[in-house]
Amino acid sequence: MINLYEVVETNNMIEKENLDVRTITLGISLLDCVDSDLSVLKEKIYRKIHEAARDLVKTGELISREFGIPIVNKRISVTPIALVGGAACKSPEDFTQIARTLDQVAHEVDVNFIGGYSALVSKGMTPADELLIRSIPQALASTERVCSSVNLGSTRTGINMDAVRLMGEMIKQTAEATKEQDSLGCAKLVVFCNAPDDNPFMAGAFHGVTEADKIINVGVSGPGVVKTALQKVRGESFEVLCETIKKTAFKVTRVGQLVAQEASKLLHVPFGIVDLSLAPTPAIGDSVADILCEIGLEYAGAPGTTAALALLNDQVKKGGVMASSYVGGLSGAFIPVSEDQGMIDAVTAGALTLEKLEAMTCVCSVGLDMIAIPGDTKATTIAGIIADEMAIGMVNQKTTAVRLIPVVGKGVGENVEFGGLLGHAPIMPVNGFSCDDFVNRTGRIPAPIHSFKN
Repeated sequence: MINLYEVVETNNMIEKENLDVRTITLGISLLDCVDSDLSVLKEKIYRKIHEAARDLVKTGELISREFGIPIVNKRISVTPIALVGGAACKSPEDFTQIARTLDQVAHEVDVNFIGGYSALVSKGMTPADELLIRSIPQALASTERVCSSVNLGSTRTGINMDAVRLMGEMIKQTAEATKEQDSLGCAKLVVFCNAPDDNPFMAGAFHGVTEADKIINVGVSGPGVVKTALQKVRGESFEVLCETIKKTAFKVTRVGQLVAQEASKLLHVPFGIVDLSLAPTPAIGDSVADILCEIGLEYAGAPGTTAALALLNDQVKKGGVMASSYVGGLSGAFIPVSEDQGMIDAVTAGALTLEKLEAMTCVCSVGLDMIAIPGDTKATTIAGIIADEMAIGMVNQKTTAVRLIPVVGKGVGENVEFGGLLGHAPIMPVNGFSCDDFVNRTGRIPAPIHSFKN
C-alpha cells in the first residue's frame, strides 16, 4: 500500500527535484519487413512503425496527466537497419533513403527520436554493415529525428579495429555534413562496446534481435532527487551515504515501473525493462556532477571522483533491482558533458579533462558522452579515443560508449550551443600526439582471456 507520506514525497520529487520519466521507448522489430525491393521495404517499414506507434505519444500524455508524472520524451527503437536493409540496399544512398523513411514516420507519429539506424560489427562487417556506416553522415544530415549507433566491440569477440578506424572517419564526415548547425549530427551518433539490446535512451537505442516483436522500455531519471536526499545526510558515514542513495533509487525506479506497466496495458505491448540511469539535463539542480560534489568533491574531476562515481553507480543499481524485477538497459549514472551543468562548470574550472572522463568510464554507465572537441581533430585521433573506450568495456565486461562532437571551425576555449536537452559545451582539448600507426593496422583486437566462460 502507498501511504499519504509517500504520495507527498513523490510529488515533491517531481515538483522541486526534477524527477521525471525521461522516455517511454517503443521497440519495434522490422525483421518481417525485409524485402529485396527497396521501395517495397520502405513501404513495409513505414506501415509497421506507423501502425505500432500511432498511439504512443497520446498514451504517454494520458499517463502523464493521470499520474502527474512528467514524461519528457516518447521514442521509437527499431531493429538495426543494417540487418533489415541488407537485401535491398546496394549503396550508401539506398540506406539513406531508409533513414528518410524513418524520419518521415517519426514526424507523423510525433515521437522525439527514432533509434536503430545501426550496425553491429564487433567481430566483422558484412557489405551491408559497411554501406550503412558509410551512409551515416548523409543520413544524419538529411534527417531530424533519426539516431545512429554502431557496436564496435564486445567482451566475447574483441574490438573490430577496421570498424573503429572507419567510424573515426564517419564522425569527421558527419561533423562536416552538419557544420552549419555546429556539427549537431554527431550528437545523434554513438559507438558502443557491449551494446545492450534493450536500451531506451538515445542516441544508442536499437531493438535487439533477441527482443519480442514489440516491447515497451522506460527510462527514468532523477539526479536532483538523489542530490536532495544526500543534502540531508551531509557529513554522515559511507554506510549512511550508500543507504540513502539506494533507498532513493528504489523510489525513483518504482515511478518508472508504474509508468511502464500502465503504458504496456494501454498500448497492448509487453513490458520490457526499466532503465534507471541518472540522466542529467542542463537544468540547474539536475546534475550528476552536483551529486559528486555533494558526496564531498569540490568539482567533478577532483581526486576521489572515480571512487565517488563507483559508489553512486553501484548503489543506484542495488536500489533499482529491489524495485523492479526487470531492470535493464544501461542503468547507472550518465556523465555527458554538454547535458550536465555541473560537468560544464568542472570543465570550465579546469578540474575535468578528457583523460579523467576516460578513467570515470570504468565505473559509470556510458563513457565519453556529448563531448565537444576541436573541429580539426584528426580522424585517427578520434579512432584512438574510441579504441581506448572500447578496451575499457571489453576488459571490464561492461557497456562503454563514445559520443564525440568535433565542432567544425571551433577550437579549445570556445563554446558550442546545441539547445534543449543537449545543452551547451566548452570545446575540450585533445591529446595531440599521433596514434596513426596503431589505428591504421588492419584486423581486430582479440577478446580478453576471461571471455572464455563456456
